[in-house]
Amino acid sequence: MNNAAPAPARTRGRPRGNPPTREFIVSAARALFLERGYRGTTVRAVAGAAGVDPALIAYHFGSKKGLFAAVMQFQCANALAVEDVLGGDPGRCLAAVDSFLADRTEENRAAARAAFLAIPTSQRRYALGDMDRKDGPLQVLVAGPGSRTQIWPDEPVTQEVYDEAVAYFEDRARRIVERPSRVPADGPVTSHAPAVKLYHSYPRERVAAPGTQGLRNDYPAPIVVGEVVYPSVAHAYWALSVAEREVRDTILKADTAYAGRTLAAEAPRREGWEHARTAVMTSLLRAKYDQHPDLAEILLETDDATVIYDDADSAFWGDNAGRGRNWTGRLLELVRSELHARRAGIDLVQQAAGA
Repeated sequence: MNNAAPAPARTRGRPRGNPPTREFIVSAARALFLERGYRGTTVRAVAGAAGVDPALIAYHFGSKKGLFAAVMQFQCANALAVEDVLGGDPGRCLAAVDSFLADRTEENRAAARAAFLAIPTSQRRYALGDMDRKDGPLQVLVAGPGSRTQIWPDEPVTQEVYDEAVAYFEDRARRIVERPSRVPADGPVTSHAPAVKLYHSYPRERVAAPGTQGLRNDYPAPIVVGEVVYPSVAHAYWALSVAEREVRDTILKADTAYAGRTLAAEAPRREGWEHARTAVMTSLLRAKYDQHPDLAEILLETDDATVIYDDADSAFWGDNAGRGRNWTGRLLELVRSELHARRAGIDLVQQAAGA
């Protein structure tokens, strides 16, 4: 009887253009460890959540202990990223809390908790501006039922106490909306439309009614840049990013945007790309929505909503539960504003020239 471990060849059949299995497993494991704890999480449960064979987990991580170590390494790296982005700002912490309340996942709670912990200890009690409750409701909300807080370290948060904290924030949001406020002369500070979240996906075919999936950069909406037709914004971005013309041509012909990104990652970048990439992406997004009026309508229908764009491959372009910079979301809001200006008959070129 042969008891040898499964050969790596079992996983070789995964197409080059598909998302990386290892990252999917870590993501699934992270969610289960948060929900069930270390003892309550099994390798088989993680495999089921990730949609892979348990043997593949053994191949990548060796054991449950190795998988947990990979999750902790990911969490530590992202906690540092959160601290870099948020910089201990109470306002950013409350924005992360709003994101959690809008989409109550443990991933969003973890981002809100990291944002709260990034605030200097001496300033946390003032984060809510409530001199009676101080930061008590905030601690309870980011801890969650069954966890412990700094104000009650010896007692886990009960469901009743947690529900009271949620009600506190819901009432706080209602009072903020209802109270009289001075609106700046050029319009409100915050959007009135609910946030729009563009989840990471891998669209392969154009459909008649894509909804907000059509706003993804990898959605197959061909754009013309110069004299070249690119299958999507993502194809164009990655092709333009590389220094070698031969690689650009290969990326242009890639079956999927993910495959194009993989090719680009293995090639040298053009000089100065990191400083130019935001301007390039802005131009590509303008081209997409100028050349595809149907997708422009979908973008306009988001009104003034905050656009939260997930990108599992980039914390620069994606929001990723508050850990990233969300530059794609910001640029989509910019292009949307330009489309609104055009619809309102505001000629930006003439206005800039003083006409």
